[in-house]
Amino acid sequence: MRPWTVPLCFVLAAPAVLAVPARLPPSAATTTAPPVPSDVPLLSPVVVSGVVPGPGLWKVSKGDHVLRVLGTLSPLPGHIQWESREVAQVLAQARQVLLEPKIKLKADVGFFGKLFLLPTAYGARKNPDGKTLDQVMDAPTYARWQALKRKYLGGDSGIERWRPLFAAQELYRKALKANGLSNDGGVSGAVAAMAKQDGVPETPVEYRVEIKQPREALKAFKAAAPSDLECFNRTLDSIEHDLPAMTARANAWATGDLEELRRLPDSHRRDACVTAITSAGFAHQLGLDDVPAQLEAVWLGAARKALADNASSFALLPMGELLSPTGYLSKLKAAGYTVEAPPGLDEAPVAAGSATAPAAAASVTR
Repeated sequence: MRPWTVPLCFVLAAPAVLAVPARLPPSAATTTAPPVPSDVPLLSPVVVSGVVPGPGLWKVSKGDHVLRVLGTLSPLPGHIQWESREVAQVLAQARQVLLEPKIKLKADVGFFGKLFLLPTAYGARKNPDGKTLDQVMDAPTYARWQALKRKYLGGDSGIERWRPLFAAQELYRKALKANGLSNDGGVSGAVAAMAKQDGVPETPVEYRVEIKQPREALKAFKAAAPSDLECFNRTLDSIEHDLPAMTARANAWATGDLEELRRLPDSHRRDACVTAITSAGFAHQLGLDDVPAQLEAVWLGAARKALADNASSFALLPMGELLSPTGYLSKLKAAGYTVEAPPGLDEAPVAAGSATAPAAAASVTR
């Protein structure tokens, strides 16, 4: 039977939650940031708009084979037009594009199996026993939710029956939009369009988990009640307090200010939401435990293969993995690859304990 990708409501909108959590080092000492390019207009004191260059590229090389890496970020300004001459020039010569690492859940069901699973999948979004949000959290937390809901979701009453995990994601999405931010500013779509124009194949970098008994897995997810409230509370914190910092980070990416981006703190909201899923008992049964390490191993294997097979290749990778002293590129550097940061970015010291890449990475194939 043809494999089928499990509905997103089974695992909380996978692109937003089960992608690699961006890792940023502790805030470094404040440095003098390069000036914002004069051709990037500011519509307000905080939101960048118009044509923007984005950050420079990292360069990984082995002999005369080169992999150039663009750091991605979420959220980004919602009204930008990203145009990078450097990326366009690289893609014109590249032979392969590695997409961002993600987890992919697949269930071996046919057409009728898919139809039977849909009601169960969509039911997993709701609280057990018909409970509403005010019945699954304390009064102060619910009061915070109500204030933010009125501001960003209006009078949507149906969401009151959603599990906190899903309600938080919907609130976060609407809050970003209301504050002039978007998931990725159209960057991934622009890269895909340029790659297609140049005839460069895109390679998914996926940690694949096949679900042998999807109906039972969905039932287990509904019964597991993962740590929804940790993700829920962290999301409320982010919306209440972190939007200015998120906007500043988005602006720093858009204008190519990597030193500022490295300095600004991240809320780690996504980490809390990933943990809410992967710490549940059902997740261990599916092989969803230790997701960041699994994704790292898959990406390192794909990067090594791309460097071995192609004189020139290109990759998208969360910015946190590029700026962190223990990120993916530090593992390639420790394995003997040459890693160069974009011009103007001081190289962060490699943290102790990162001298050896994961043993599993060498044997991973696409």
